[in-house]
Amino acid sequence: MAHSKITLGLSLAGTHGDAAALAAVARRAEESGYDSVWTNEAWGNDAFTPLAYIAALTSRLRLGTAIAQMPARTPATTAMTVLTLQQMSQGRVVLGLGASGPQVVEGWHGVPYRAPVQMTREYLTVLRKALAATERLEFAGSIFTIPYSGPDATGQGRALRSPMPAAGDTPILVAAMGPKNVAMAVAESDGLLPYLWSPTHWRGSWGEALEKAPDGFQVAPTVLACVGEDIDACRDQVRPRIALHIGGMGSRTKNFYAALVTRYGYAEEVRRIQDLYLGGNRAAASAAVPDQLVDDLALVGPLAHIADQLALWREGPLTTLIVEPTDFAMVEPIASVW
Repeated sequence: MAHSKITLGLSLAGTHGDAAALAAVARRAEESGYDSVWTNEAWGNDAFTPLAYIAALTSRLRLGTAIAQMPARTPATTAMTVLTLQQMSQGRVVLGLGASGPQVVEGWHGVPYRAPVQMTREYLTVLRKALAATERLEFAGSIFTIPYSGPDATGQGRALRSPMPAAGDTPILVAAMGPKNVAMAVAESDGLLPYLWSPTHWRGSWGEALEKAPDGFQVAPTVLACVGEDIDACRDQVRPRIALHIGGMGSRTKNFYAALVTRYGYAEEVRRIQDLYLGGNRAAASAAVPDQLVDDLALVGPLAHIADQLALWREGPLTTLIVEPTDFAMVEPIASVW
């Protein structure tokens, strides 16, 4: 399911809500031909506020969240935010959602971590109803019930409909990695937001589900990038980020990134990176990320080499490539080889 037209996106991870940096990078992205910019959130800045700011400074860029955390907001709160932002940006929002992980959901948001597949399915159903703004919001599921009718309910809740202009055509993409979650995302959403995508190994992890994807289904991975003449120095720039996800984004028993890279065929390397990272030796964990894995997951080295790498990325099912450069000085060079 290769796509002839793949758009280029820019991840704004690293701006951390710095208004001057956001303004400068967003304008440069629009001027140099990027199609979209993407914000993220974990337990620091939120994903939506920077997009509202960028919406006022740009006229063409699509504005994406990669990702906004579902457990951080009720589906109705997310709908309110998107309805408002779509109106303010004249319809440029692409909503990327993710389930996050137990450490953040329970440790920061203080809410229970639900099984992602069912939670996401119900969340999307409620969200779409709210965004359509054609009827009062009512839903009865195993996780969400609207109006709320639990044992501690007042009984005074009533079904409401948003008075905002409808935004039912908002593209909704889901960050999914586990096979069941990917299959659910293909069935229920408009696209997939993979992280640590491999242009050589994607079929083994994503292929079966993506074969069932309808026409127009979007696949928009975020890829780390470092441009420079010294390819080894560039690899060293992105190794810590790969090590962080494999070693530190979750526990030894529940880490979606480690499981994904294991499925790519790097089981031994994953075990070593996890052992070192969870043992507190982050520098050694970064050094343990082999060159082959870096080259498989990231765009690194001189521009001519990155142009060759991009040819491989273009062969897959991607619709948007979201580049996350190690330095925003690389924004224009990357656009030039694209």
